[in-house]
Amino acid sequence: MKGKSANSLNLVKLCCRALDEKKAGDLRVLDVSEQSSITDYLILATGTSDPHLRALRVELEKAIDASSNRIVGMETSQESGWIVVDIFDVMVHIFTVENRAKYGLENLWKDAVEVSVSKLLAVPKAVAPKVRKPKSSSAVVKKRKKTGK
Repeated sequence: MKGKSANSLNLVKLCCRALDEKKAGDLRVLDVSEQSSITDYLILATGTSDPHLRALRVELEKAIDASSNRIVGMETSQESGWIVVDIFDVMVHIFTVENRAKYGLENLWKDAVEVSVSKLLAVPKAVAPKVRKPKSSSAVVKKRKKTGK
């Protein structure tokens, strides 16, 4: 069984952000690393129509292309209502509402561990640098008088 890497989780975050930005519905992430020898994570998302599915796929492709990852394979049969994007450690499934209910991948992988999408999408708080308070103008004037500068 292959081991999960930090890169895999970063890829999951990247994909989730791209899908979320294009308003994917019912976004879920399943850690299937214990059940699968071919991938670590499944990302499941729902689009409202075939044009929305295409828009989600295009946004996902742009995000992946901009990163150091590459798409291994893609199944995008027109009008099928289901798009699969294989990024090796991560498999993304984008469905129409009807096909998501019909195929029920969540039920097929019910032993998988669900990963919190809200935590994946959360922007980490940046550590604010300490800012020195500027000296008041009267303190600067006093110093100049004192030192003659």
